[in-house]
Amino acid sequence: MEFTAKYMAAKAAISEIKSGQRLGLGTGSTARYFVDLLGEMVANGFETICVPTSIETEKQALELNIPLTDLDSLDELDIVIDGADEIDDNMILIKGAGGALWREKIVASKAKRMIVIADHSKMVANLGAFPLPIEINQFAWKTTKKQIENIGTDYITSNKLKLRIGSNSEPFITDGGHFIVDAFFSRILNAKKLSSALLNVAGVVQHGLFIDMCDIALIADDNGVTRYER
Repeated sequence: MEFTAKYMAAKAAISEIKSGQRLGLGTGSTARYFVDLLGEMVANGFETICVPTSIETEKQALELNIPLTDLDSLDELDIVIDGADEIDDNMILIKGAGGALWREKIVASKAKRMIVIADHSKMVANLGAFPLPIEINQFAWKTTKKQIENIGTDYITSNKLKLRIGSNSEPFITDGGHFIVDAFFSRILNAKKLSSALLNVAGVVQHGLFIDMCDIALIADDNGVTRYER
């Protein structure tokens, strides 16, 4: 069912785009379905220019002959289509399981609209059950980790951090050359204040809270796809 739901959400996003638009391409298992579908459309004459949010997505898009450019070459993007690890009733997201949160946020910030595609399991009443990825500089990373651990429980109900380890048993390194610590906050009580507190830590590059960025969410389950708007 998970495969079906993710594919259904990705397919629903196709109806949100038009030929000639400039698109941001997300990263992750659900976004991968969308890129595959877009590749089929491009092969049949659909016109677009796209900015990928990761090296992984870039490789996929190139294999499908999807035209790519860099973000600095465009004034703005029309739409970015991406997945989410959690999304609450206010359409605040947790993203970053794939390790591309920094680039994803940069690309999303330059889009007129952000469309999130996900299966229904990603909808939650309260953020935080899924660990929040926090991208940090490699320099003095242990010091940065300790500073994050000192963030008070005014914003969260728990604070346990774990350095993300890659498949090679070494610290996972993002496309930007940074580490990621996954924060097990249990429940996020105030996403906006938590965001500010994290960004005030000097070694934090970015975090996976996407606040006031998602405009449309296409959420799929056994009954079909439900469209939510902010």
